[in-house]
Amino acid sequence: MRRNSVEKSQNHFSNSSNKNFLKKTGAFFSKVFHIFDNKLTVMIVPHEKGKVINFQTNVFAMVLAILVIAGILFSFIFFNKHAVASSAEIDRLYAENSQTMASLDELRDENNNLLQTAKRFQASLSQSLALLGIETESSGTNSNFGNSDLNSIFSTEEMATGSIRETADIRQLTSYLEGAVQPIEQIGKMLETQNSLFSDIPSIWPVRSPSLHVSMAFGPTIHPITGQWYIHKGIDLSTWRSGDPIYVTANGQVVNVGYDSGYGNNVIVKHKHGIYTRYAHMNTVHVQKGEFISQYHVIGTIGNTGVTTGPHLHYEVHIGSDVVDPMKYLNIKVSR
Repeated sequence: MRRNSVEKSQNHFSNSSNKNFLKKTGAFFSKVFHIFDNKLTVMIVPHEKGKVINFQTNVFAMVLAILVIAGILFSFIFFNKHAVASSAEIDRLYAENSQTMASLDELRDENNNLLQTAKRFQASLSQSLALLGIETESSGTNSNFGNSDLNSIFSTEEMATGSIRETADIRQLTSYLEGAVQPIEQIGKMLETQNSLFSDIPSIWPVRSPSLHVSMAFGPTIHPITGQWYIHKGIDLSTWRSGDPIYVTANGQVVNVGYDSGYGNNVIVKHKHGIYTRYAHMNTVHVQKGEFISQYHVIGTIGNTGVTTGPHLHYEVHIGSDVVDPMKYLNIKVSR
């Protein structure tokens, strides 16, 4: 019995506390409602004579109006700032686009110049190959170029399909270059063959010096010592001094190194095509018999050995058993 009475007391206390909380909460909201429901009178009095405007409202409507106006102002400031930033970005992109368009126009002009140059190059190459006797296949690269506008080199179909004109230019240039590769390779092989040929025949001067001169030519002449007419079988090259290097005039093999009472120290080199060259009156000899040497190899120095009137090189060219004028095989230029 005692326990039941205690439980009833606790329940009664709990119910009382809940009722007090509800009463206080209701009183608070009632007080707040009365505050917001207070009437306000707003009067607008002009500086000059005029009608006074007044209207009544309550605190709740006034607070709500202030919040709405503040929200509108905040939104306006925010979106205005965003609009200014967007406008600046648009101006920047517009400037970049203008610069890009200017660069594109310049690229088109340069591309046009390059294509015109490629066309002239192909025409010149074809003429050069025709002179050399090399036939070239005509490629489909001979399009009609406009003098100042690239549009003329593009077909209507390409423009209709939206192909980039610069890409078509590059294809055109690539076609020209591909058409020039094979002929240029043929010219290179021809030049290589000719270079090999000129290396195998006595085609350079055996002495190179600014003071080099021909002191005696090939053919009939008066001997400077005996005073008699005789056939001079070579040419005499002089620099007015001894010791200048002597170069072999073509690839070949040394077949003789010796001394002769007339030629003095002399070297004979055998070349291809039955050609021999002789170098006489040498001061020193730098090669040995049987040695294979290449064009421009130094075989000795100019001297005064044998029958001479001064230091010089006596140079001969033999084809088989015939002696020929070396000047027919020498380059026009004295020095390389």
